[in-house]
Amino acid sequence: MSSRETGGRAEQYALDYLKSHGLKLVTRNFLCRMGEIDLIMMHNQHLVFVEVRYRKNSRYGPPAATISRTKQSRLTRTANFYLQQHGLDKPCRFDVVAIVAQPEVKIEWIQNAFDAA
Repeated sequence: MSSRETGGRAEQYALDYLKSHGLKLVTRNFLCRMGEIDLIMMHNQHLVFVEVRYRKNSRYGPPAATISRTKQSRLTRTANFYLQQHGLDKPCRFDVVAIVAQPEVKIEWIQNAFDAA
């Protein structure tokens, strides 16, 4: 399986998980020149920008630890562009869904994982 297919499956798994917790999908894979946001969802009154991280195992650390300051800044710029493009003024947050596949599938949903940089 290619890394693109693996990433797509991880995003679908994260989407299903978040939906089961009451979030509603707004869009998937929002892409602009500043970057990409894996999932954009609504949770109560909040617009939630979700970064999905997958690792086969946690031998080299947890998946959420791979989100650097640079990545956070890129996500923030992309989210701001999305808000401007759609004329939205809603409370927002950045969540991370971290998935580890082995030895058993574990999913961690980190709400408010970081603040807008």
